Amino acid sequence: MSVAAPPSPVAAEGGVGLVHDYLLVMRGAERTFATIAECAPNAPIYTLLFDPATVRSRFRGHPVRASSLQRLPVGQESFRALLPLLPYAAEHLPVADHDVVLSSSSAFAHGVRHREDAVHISYCHTPFRYAWHERGVAEAEVRAPLRPALRRVLDRIRRWDLEASRRVTHYIANSQVCRRRIGETWGRDASVVYPPVETERFRIGQPEDFFLVVTELVPHKHVETALEAARRARRRVKVVGGGPERERLSVKYADTAELLGRVSDAELEDLYPRAQALLVPNVEEFGIAAVEAQAAGRPVVASDAGGTRETVVDGTTGVLVPPGDVDAMAEAMRHTNFDAFSSQRIKRHADRFSERAFRSRFVSELRRLVGEGRRVGASRG
Repeated sequence: MSVAAPPSPVAAEGGVGLVHDYLLVMRGAERTFATIAECAPNAPIYTLLFDPATVRSRFRGHPVRASSLQRLPVGQESFRALLPLLPYAAEHLPVADHDVVLSSSSAFAHGVRHREDAVHISYCHTPFRYAWHERGVAEAEVRAPLRPALRRVLDRIRRWDLEASRRVTHYIANSQVCRRRIGETWGRDASVVYPPVETERFRIGQPEDFFLVVTELVPHKHVETALEAARRARRRVKVVGGGPERERLSVKYADTAELLGRVSDAELEDLYPRAQALLVPNVEEFGIAAVEAQAAGRPVVASDAGGTRETVVDGTTGVLVPPGDVDAMAEAMRHTNFDAFSSQRIKRHADRFSERAFRSRFVSELRRLVGEGRRVGASRG
């Protein structure tokens, strides 16, 4: 359930333009963008690719304009083939009429070409991982003969990405991990506003004898770490999410894992409170699923790195284990008394990351940064 939208905090004569990388599914970044969009009612949305059948209901009242790539027959499972074209498409999104541009970016949205006197605030989920801190993962996803070509594409994207970062007026990072990456990658500073989590959707229930994984099934999520840990611990695990790894993992771990694919919001709300704990094997920039599980009163077993250090209290709302350590995760699953955790205490902790808390912090920061950007622009003029 969504809280009513407030008046726009950034009224501008030329209006506000909203930008997001792709609107093809409703995962963490898209849900965050939906809440950002509520802060600018009726503002037009620009995106590289758009699936109205999947996401339109969350953006009613906002006209949506997709890039020229929208004419191609691609979707969530195939758009990565367009990688060389995506920076060009982002630069040609028609945002030049807007005095204020708000982008939500984990790849290309921060690279739009706005007017020189416009203020561009970019909420960054991460600098594009495949061009920077996870290039090896990107190369491993393609056949060996194609890797030299991919390296050249990623090199070009790096150069473009650096140039694009200089056009952004201010960055807001979704976590301290992301803030550090922005500094290391682009040499830019950023404030931090944690993403919104729809904590009010979830209720405490009665846990059953299974663990849960909720993530996209792609290599950089390291889902196999959790599945192998469950196998060694001889515990059942249910996996929510789709992606290119689903078929391989469902065959390899058929004895202990049930891969459910993508599920509805209602189904996910039913799964969280029934799980012993959520497993988070990857180093997340923030990790919305970890907060959702806690909002349902369930603890989290997660890598002791990245965003979960900011959202999980070791020993109180979950258990943190060394990243990539299958045996440590298996030991935590096998020997932790998850019934000893206080579901009420876990849920109270999750409320710190609610949509209401995000909206208050984000709007306050937005007003400050837009005002600062306008003052800088006026002094240049």
